[in-house]
Amino acid sequence: MPTSTIDSFNFHPGRIVARKYVIERFLGAGWEAEVYLVRECATGIERTAKFFFPQRNIKDKSLKFYARKLHKLRRCPIVIQYSTQDSIIYKKHSISFLVSEFVEGELLTEHLKRQSGKRLHPFQALHLLYALAKGIECIHSVGEYHGDLHSDNIIVQSVGLGYNLKIIDMFQWIDTPGSNIKSDVMDLIRIFYDALGGQKHYAKQPPEIKAICCGLKHSLALKKFNSAGKLRRYIEDMQWDKL
Repeated sequence: MPTSTIDSFNFHPGRIVARKYVIERFLGAGWEAEVYLVRECATGIERTAKFFFPQRNIKDKSLKFYARKLHKLRRCPIVIQYSTQDSIIYKKHSISFLVSEFVEGELLTEHLKRQSGKRLHPFQALHLLYALAKGIECIHSVGEYHGDLHSDNIIVQSVGLGYNLKIIDMFQWIDTPGSNIKSDVMDLIRIFYDALGGQKHYAKQPPEIKAICCGLKHSLALKKFNSAGKLRRYIEDMQWDKL
C-alpha cells in the first residue's frame, strides 16, 4: 500500500510527463483521480489523461477497471474511447494514468443552466432522454453498466435535431448485473425529471411526460422500463404531437 496520501498533483501547463505528453490544462478532479488535457509531444494530438491517486489505485485496480471497461465498450458511441495507460514517478511514488480521447463540449449541468428558466422544454428533454437511453442501451447490450449517471458526468458535444453526448466516470458497484442496469434506468429517468425543472414544475408537465417519470417511484418506473432499450422504444412510439 502507498506510504503516504496524495490528494492533488497540481500539474502546471507546459509540464512534460512520461516524456510523451505536455500538460495543457486541468479539467477536473474526483475521489480517485485528477484529469488533465494533454497533448502528445510526437503528434500534437490532444488527449485526456486521468492520473490516479495511489491510495485510490492500489495495485492499479482502478486503472485496470476503467481500461478494461472502456475497451469492452469501444463500439458504444456514447463512451469515450480508451487509448493507453502509462506511469510516472511523482514524489517518489509510481503514479499510473489512463489516456483516452479528448471530447470537447460542456457538462450537462452547465448546459441546463444556460437554458431559459434553467430547464428544458418537454420536447427538448425527450430528445436528451432518447440520446441517453440509446447510448446506455448499447452499454447494457454487452452486460455492462455505468453505475453513476448524473448531469456532471454527461458531456453535451452538440445540440441540433438531437443531442450528441458522451459519458464519463463510470463506477464499479459490487452488485448483480441486473440491479446495476436497473439503477442506470432510474438514473436516466431522474436526469430527465431534473432537466424538466424537477418537483417545482412536475405538476404542470403533460401526461406523456409523467408516464415516463412515474413520480420517480422505482417500482412503477421499473415495471414499465426494466431496461434502457425498453425506454428507448417507448420514446420512439410516443405521440409527440401531444406535448
